[in-house]
Amino acid sequence: MSSAEVAVQVFRSLENEDLRVLTIIEAAMGKHEFVSKEQIAKYTKFSPRETDFRLSRLNKFGLIYQIRRPYVGYTMNYAGYDCLAINAFVKAGVLEAFGKPLGVGKEADVYDALNPKGEAIAIKFHRLGRISFRQTTRKRGYATERASWLFQSRLAAEKEFHALKLVFPHKVAVPEPISQNRHVIAMSMIEGAELAEWKEIRKPEKILKEILRNVRRAYLKAGVIHADLSEYNVILKPDMHILIIDWPQYVTKKHPNAQQLLTRDVRNVLKYFRRKYKLQTRLKDVLDYVSGTAKLAA
Repeated sequence: MSSAEVAVQVFRSLENEDLRVLTIIEAAMGKHEFVSKEQIAKYTKFSPRETDFRLSRLNKFGLIYQIRRPYVGYTMNYAGYDCLAINAFVKAGVLEAFGKPLGVGKEADVYDALNPKGEAIAIKFHRLGRISFRQTTRKRGYATERASWLFQSRLAAEKEFHALKLVFPHKVAVPEPISQNRHVIAMSMIEGAELAEWKEIRKPEKILKEILRNVRRAYLKAGVIHADLSEYNVILKPDMHILIIDWPQYVTKKHPNAQQLLTRDVRNVLKYFRRKYKLQTRLKDVLDYVSGTAKLAA
């Protein structure tokens, strides 16, 4: 069971006092990897007995870890962090109920959900899982050696949410950004499957052109480059239109490696359509198109 599944299952059982303890642990984790029971009691203003009771509940729910040496201390895991973000969305009137998982990956869990109006939305839990630290820092410039995994995931969510807010007003085919709290993003519903999961597409040329139009629009209108584009983060919807997802690695046109990253995005897309559908398109022609210096051949 993923940590998001744990959080979704136990959230309704949490009481305000439980959430207060989680909030205190979260705040103290900025300075201490493990927070002592005495600190938790001090800042919650709970009695030792109440503190023990709340910590026992949170531990039973699987939201915190405990150590006993050299002192009794506690730290929050992803499920606990998930619960704090869920609580913030509920209080803000963004989220009412969860549905089924839409996708579980190495760096994110995505669920369908309902807002208080009964409208379908998607909730994305960023988690820069236990991949190697070297890989994380190499791929993501905002990851620092001292940052915790929770904090890195929060930065990833903040960056992706900002990217969506930049490109969505320019009609780039992305989910509509609704809200962000900690490491979690609320966005419009995501329907369909990754391009890589489709066994066959009837009109691959049309899909390729739609992807390239959106890469061009993001670049020319919003000044944004996805920087990790491939068949794994293009969603093909039931209506056979696309959504481009997973933007935490985006860069702007001013980035020193902007052209290199734009070229890599385009090359990845062309390589997929060449391999799967035998579509032959010159990389230079497509780069000229997405950068606004030429039209795309029919």
